[in-house]
Amino acid sequence: MKKNIHDYERVFRFAAGAFLSSLAFWGPKNKSFLGFIIPMGTGLIGTCPLYSALGISTRKAVRDRDNDYFPVQSVSERAAGHPIVGAS
Repeated sequence: MKKNIHDYERVFRFAAGAFLSSLAFWGPKNKSFLGFIIPMGTGLIGTCPLYSALGISTRKAVRDRDNDYFPVQSVSERAAGHPIVGAS
């Protein structure tokens, strides 16, 4: 599955889900805490099915390596120790 939740959101979802599901032990005595397993699970796996259905992603776009700041070198150039052209 493609991950669509940012790392900070994953940590928040897991922490919030763990805290709210801990209410079963020290809070009201009912089964509503089971609903908080979903955010905790999505935080663990990094994929939210609702985000996938809506086409939403909170992950940052992967940086394009084919630009002036990160010129592409071939494997043989790297192995030979050639410097990157244009780098200071």
